[in-house]
Amino acid sequence: MPEYRFNCPPGWPVPPPGWKPSREWKPDPSWPPAPAGWEFWVLEETPAPAASVRQPPERKGGGLFGGKKRLEEENSELRLWVERLGGMDAMRIAAMTEALHVEHAGLQVAISDATRRLREMEARVVQTEETVLLQEMGVYEYRHPLSDAVAYKDRLSEVKASIKQMAREGRAVVGATNWQVNGSVAEGRKMVRDFSKLMLRAYNAEADNCVRTMRPYKLQSAIDRLEKAVETIVKLGRTMNIHVHSDYHRTRIHELELTADYLAKQEEEKELIRAQREQQREEEAARREFEREKARLRKEEAHYRAALAKLLKNGAASAESVDELKAKLEEVGVAVADVEAREANIRAGYVYVISNLGAFGDNVVKIGMTRRLEPEDRVRELGDASVPFRFDTHALIFSEDAVELEARLHAELSDRRLNKVNLRREFFHATPAEVRDLLQKIAGQHLLEYRDTAEALEWRQSVGALQNSSPT
Repeated sequence: MPEYRFNCPPGWPVPPPGWKPSREWKPDPSWPPAPAGWEFWVLEETPAPAASVRQPPERKGGGLFGGKKRLEEENSELRLWVERLGGMDAMRIAAMTEALHVEHAGLQVAISDATRRLREMEARVVQTEETVLLQEMGVYEYRHPLSDAVAYKDRLSEVKASIKQMAREGRAVVGATNWQVNGSVAEGRKMVRDFSKLMLRAYNAEADNCVRTMRPYKLQSAIDRLEKAVETIVKLGRTMNIHVHSDYHRTRIHELELTADYLAKQEEEKELIRAQREQQREEEAARREFEREKARLRKEEAHYRAALAKLLKNGAASAESVDELKAKLEEVGVAVADVEAREANIRAGYVYVISNLGAFGDNVVKIGMTRRLEPEDRVRELGDASVPFRFDTHALIFSEDAVELEARLHAELSDRRLNKVNLRREFFHATPAEVRDLLQKIAGQHLLEYRDTAEALEWRQSVGALQNSSPT
């Protein structure tokens, strides 16, 4: 062990027992200067300034193993800390405690001030990030409900005409009327008018940009931006009392609201038109299918009639052959009548329950209806290039009122809809077994066959190929 010594100059505090030399320690500037040539050793662990004296170590939790060694280390540190405090007088301990309290209070004040300034800055910033705005949008509510997009367009035309009229009459941006330049009131009015035009250009540029880039979910953000523009013009034009007229500002906000409503209504009508076109395509496909089936049955009927006439003409036909052909003709006649009845009854058809495990995952089904004679054709169309895998059919239920059956199923599962805005999207969070139970309750004996497990052949093969190709 090296030999330590500490020669204490006059006026310096006496070190407590156990201190050792350290290269990092320096005398406190408040201590008297050491006489010239005075030699002293610095200490290994010295009492730091009052605000930074080392605190007693915190107890750490631990298991049984290694606990004894950890407790011995903590005990040694605690004993050393007590020795250090024992070497300090009560005045220094009180000063240290007071300094810690002052430092803590200062930190609290700094945190409060930083929090206040952060809130002020957040109030000045206009939220424009589209992802956040989309998440907060929810269901869009119309500010000025009108019947259709044409009505919104007409109202917008009226508002734009009013905006132009107010700008022409000088009721857009106004300023002081008693301003003078070089003692001239006329020059002062001209300066105020020129600056007002400049401010109006800036305000209109912001408003026009909000209109051009408007999306319904951006409405509140656009209004906030326009409010900030008004505040900025007030600040910049304070000396000449230049500001945006409140009527003009309200009219431009009204324009933003109508624009958002117009775009939302336009999209709503487009979706309705898309649904109507899809329905028309489905109806046309069903009509062509009915026509093909009737043509096939009539051709078959003509064949049997010709065969029967030929037998009767020869006179050598057996009664059994004639009865067989007549029975065939009756069957074909019944089939033709059924097809014509199906064609006439626009509510008759098949309700289908399908899923797409690879595209939508487990427990998601689509419930729809089709008037096709071959409902699987409709299922195959739904599994076209718009989804990665084909749909699996769980049930096909024929009903004389398939429209009502489909509506009842949708009503029972309304709280499980994936798309709660566009009700024409017929996807639901439900297992095939749950839909089967509903069908048994609603359709009863009409439910002939139901598959609970989706085959999902393409998806399972794709997953298998991926697993086989991945490195082990």
